[in-house]
Amino acid sequence: MWMGQGPSYEEVHEIAKTLEGKTKYRPTLGIVCGSGLGGLGDLVEEADIIPYDEIPHFPVSTVPGHMGKLVFGKLKGQIVVLMRGRLHCYEGYPMWKTTIPIRVMKALGVETLFLTNAAGGINPDFNTGDIMIIRDHIDFAGLSGECVLRGANDERFGPRFLATVGTWDDAMNELAEKAAKELGLGDILRRGVYVMIGGPTFETVAESRLLKNFGADAVGMSTVAEALVGRHMGMKVFGISLITDKCCLDYTTAKVTTHEEVLAIGQKRAKDLQSLALKILELMQ
Repeated sequence: MWMGQGPSYEEVHEIAKTLEGKTKYRPTLGIVCGSGLGGLGDLVEEADIIPYDEIPHFPVSTVPGHMGKLVFGKLKGQIVVLMRGRLHCYEGYPMWKTTIPIRVMKALGVETLFLTNAAGGINPDFNTGDIMIIRDHIDFAGLSGECVLRGANDERFGPRFLATVGTWDDAMNELAEKAAKELGLGDILRRGVYVMIGGPTFETVAESRLLKNFGADAVGMSTVAEALVGRHMGMKVFGISLITDKCCLDYTTAKVTTHEEVLAIGQKRAKDLQSLALKILELMQ
């Protein structure tokens, strides 16, 4: 009997088997759409759309801007599955439960995981609307004892002690940079370190200063746990952050950040992000 903290290997494959009965597609690329970035799902050809609440044992997204649907189909010649709506710890889910979809993707045959998110810019050189390629991360939850891989480990998923250097695939990063330059987006492209915090509160000035001193360039409330689980199962992991606001590092210029602002910037940059994602997929072939 499985006594671990997360779903059992058998449960994950049971969910995958259910999904295989609902779609003819066998995806090799999984894409997670961040806040306000779900429009990519509208471009999937001949799509099979499955709401989370129709999938047994599958957690449901509750956040505005996250629709809560899996989209299977074709995108630039790739067979894909998209998450239109991710899961977060601040919704009340334990960390491991937010990553059930990633484990299910692997069980479906996904080998490459493409993560997107909306993030606050900590690096003073970043501007709202910039796009950051994630070159590394800081797992704030993991450093404080809440790593997504905490608990009993099933070796069928991956190793007990996971090496995380190189989690973010260098070749994919280079591909993204090439794609951005070909699209004329080079001036807004950045590379940096993403730090995950628990949320749902946005950062205080003191917290932003702390994260900056830790070496973070951008901050958000997702993505790192998904990347670690993908890495745990041997997936190739790549990610981009849309900088939707600038974190306040000075009390004299402090500004309140809202979720509505995050979504608005996401919509403003939606076409650029979609174009970039499609170009990356095109160059992957």
